[in-house]
Amino acid sequence: MNPRRQAERKDIVTPEFTATRDGTLTPSPRPVPGAEQGEKLLTSDEARAVIRAASNRAPTGVRNRALIALMYRSGLRPGEALGVEPAALDLERGTVNVPARKGGIGRVAAMDDLTIELIQRWLVRRERIGAPDDRPLICTLAGEPIKAAYVRELLPRLARKADISKRVHPLGLRYACAAEMALEGHPTTLIETHLGVSVSGSARRYTRAYTLDEVIEVIRRRQWSL
Repeated sequence: MNPRRQAERKDIVTPEFTATRDGTLTPSPRPVPGAEQGEKLLTSDEARAVIRAASNRAPTGVRNRALIALMYRSGLRPGEALGVEPAALDLERGTVNVPARKGGIGRVAAMDDLTIELIQRWLVRRERIGAPDDRPLICTLAGEPIKAAYVRELLPRLARKADISKRVHPLGLRYACAAEMALEGHPTTLIETHLGVSVSGSARRYTRAYTLDEVIEVIRRRQWSL
């Protein structure tokens, strides 16, 4: 088999996790908070059921749908999603400037059309409650930042409402994004660019790099529904 093609078909291996094509998650040697050995990833139906479990009418539900979509479809880590500011969004192009993590650098992530729609709905509600533009995109109804502990409590609650017995946690949505894209046949190197992670190993020399524009084009073509 062509070395490059062989490398592109490998499981997703990142500093955070290995996501195999059968949907099994194996954490990296350095423990990842919330990840357990052999943990089964959320399926597409389960991830979408979690979003549907959030109200489509109440302001907090509209906000939470946008938040979950950012983690599930754009692969943002929970801290990244909570740190995004409205000015970081380019809804026409379909991108979001992701804030830098501690000791790291920022990046640009792509958004698909439904994720953009969910964010737009929240932006309308956000404007109605008078949240300042210099506050995080995902904020309380008082315009204050939301703590990660809220998200850790929110997802299991929505999972119970959706009758999902599987453990649901913030990073699990990011993992589901990676595994789902792999099942769709997207190359590992494109997925890692989308998620902002690095895949290790000598096989990297046989893989091609993807530009941001190429990633945006792929992500904008990914269609889904609730």
